Amino acid sequence: MKKRIEVDDAIATYNQGCDYARGMHGLPQDRDKALELWHRAADLGYAASYCNIGYAYSNGEGVQRDEKKATHYYELAAMVGDVLARYKLGTVEVRAGNYGRALKHYMIAVEGGDNDSLKRIKQMYSYGHATRDDYGKALQAYQEYLVEIKSVDRDKAAAYREDYKYYE
Repeated sequence: MKKRIEVDDAIATYNQGCDYARGMHGLPQDRDKALELWHRAADLGYAASYCNIGYAYSNGEGVQRDEKKATHYYELAAMVGDVLARYKLGTVEVRAGNYGRALKHYMIAVEGGDNDSLKRIKQMYSYGHATRDDYGKALQAYQEYLVEIKSVDRDKAAAYREDYKYYE
């Protein structure tokens, strides 16, 4: 992996950051090093890195807890297509009482296959913060996503091991 990082492989850099964050694969747990590597991977264009940095700020892992910085990094990740970041932004907006904005973030995440966002839209509907039509559109978008990614190989993998399921 070291050689991949030396040639600016964004995914290898990100993965090494994850290993440092958890203290895995013989590496010590070092959140500062993890953040350094995630920043480098983000600079190399890997969106999930921004999401991990946001998560670190949201939870105070290796940095001082800072919701504004967390939101900033979630926004950076979302702008380049990270579905988890959209979910996180939806959650930020729900906490702030901005249900319309939350719904928009969750809908984008659902279109990218995020089942947790679908559950949140259902919850918003049950509390009166989304309409029946909103929930129906979310169900349809999620179903379209599943149809789009469906394959024989994915179905075989899902039948083989529970954690390989790509649907709920």
